[in-house]
Amino acid sequence: MSIEILVNASSQEARAAVVENGVLQEVFLERASRRGLTGNIYKGKVSRVLPGMQAAFIEIGLERTAFLHASDIFDPRHADTGIEPPRNDNIRELVAEGSEILVQVVKDPLGTKGARLTTYITLPSRYLVYMPHGRGIGISARIEVETERARLREALAGHGSDGDGFIVRTAAEDAPAEALRADMLYLRKLWEVVRIDGLKARAGVLVHADLPLRLRALRDLMTAEVDRVLVDHPAAFSEMQEFARTFMPEALSRIELYEEVRPVFDLHHVEEEIQRSLDRKVALKSGGYLIIDQTEAMTTIDVNTGAFVGHRNLEETIFRTNLEASVAIARQLRLRNLGGIIIIDFIDMSEAEHRKQVLQSLEKALAGDHAKTSISSVSPLGLVEMTRKRTRESLEHLLCAPCPTCEGRGFLKTPETMCNEVFREIVRQSRQFASRELLILAHQDVVDRLLDDESATLAELEHQVGRPIRLQVEALYGVDQYDVVLV
Repeated sequence: MSIEILVNASSQEARAAVVENGVLQEVFLERASRRGLTGNIYKGKVSRVLPGMQAAFIEIGLERTAFLHASDIFDPRHADTGIEPPRNDNIRELVAEGSEILVQVVKDPLGTKGARLTTYITLPSRYLVYMPHGRGIGISARIEVETERARLREALAGHGSDGDGFIVRTAAEDAPAEALRADMLYLRKLWEVVRIDGLKARAGVLVHADLPLRLRALRDLMTAEVDRVLVDHPAAFSEMQEFARTFMPEALSRIELYEEVRPVFDLHHVEEEIQRSLDRKVALKSGGYLIIDQTEAMTTIDVNTGAFVGHRNLEETIFRTNLEASVAIARQLRLRNLGGIIIIDFIDMSEAEHRKQVLQSLEKALAGDHAKTSISSVSPLGLVEMTRKRTRESLEHLLCAPCPTCEGRGFLKTPETMCNEVFREIVRQSRQFASRELLILAHQDVVDRLLDDESATLAELEHQVGRPIRLQVEALYGVDQYDVVLV
């Protein structure tokens, strides 16, 4: 498999794309005016404690207060064992209004919701994740070879302390023991700096920020399978080389400065793919298609055969379409960064073996996803229910805003509907208020219909209310906006 990471950097925006075998799989975006908060550590102040929700709202210097649940609060009373019993504490025993607390963002603000916080601080490096309040050593589940898992555990054994813990990341596979221990030493020193800075800082202040996107791309995405990293900005290239020289020298030769005239995101049609990822409809090679609808509550994906007629029988056609769709869905989830609850409506299959194979295909396609996913079996209604961990805004929410005309509804009332609303409003106004005439302000399409298809009704209404009705086009009005003015 050929894997490339493309980095497009400027002073206003940074983007990183993961391309596998010439196909875009994942896009990361960070703007200078709106950097992601996940991983940042703040000195927070408890503004409200809500016992009914077992949660608290924390001021961390953002526009909206952040949310901290009782299950995300480290209880120092259990620090000696490192094992916390099932939580039945009242949250008022853990935090108090007005108190200050060191917190980390685990989920960016999404829509109208504030950031999600935890006091279980984690600090990632190239090979490890440090947990100051954790205990023991964990190994990434993606490292599957048992001998390698044992080697990694042995490499770190005896170098831990009684009061912290580490998780070995996937990138640590085949890494030398010296590099792992160097990461342990670095992370412990970093935590000491963060802890002291946190004690000194006032409430609402950022204590520690995660790396910028161009460096996170190296830390989190650079594996032995990555063939090269192309960077189109000389300053970013120098910074990434310096980072690699310090923390990952084995990757230094694979970081290249892209100096061609053609933009780096034009390679492999990445720019076009990003634009297509904003469309509702996703075409499949067979002629079938997906319809993806993202709402605040969940994302729904509908699979359709479209123009695909197959070659054998209907059940085989449906099965082949669903198999192709399962791979496409996994890619779209990563590419669009869709998270939360996801409902997939595959085309109904009568054979149980086909349903099983489609689910297995979906699970296999999601195996390479960096975000945690959980798939349930097919529901009684024939729907596949799954969740995907959401820590940052989706690509659509990052790049787009709700339509000012429809206000995000995705539809508008028809001119015919608006004409009927205008007629009802004319009757209402004429019965309540006296006037010489009535002036109707509306969109061009509505006025055209009133003068054409609805002209007879308008004339009849004019006779009914006993006063003239005048029409005026308002260029700034949407189709579903109008005013009835008494003159």
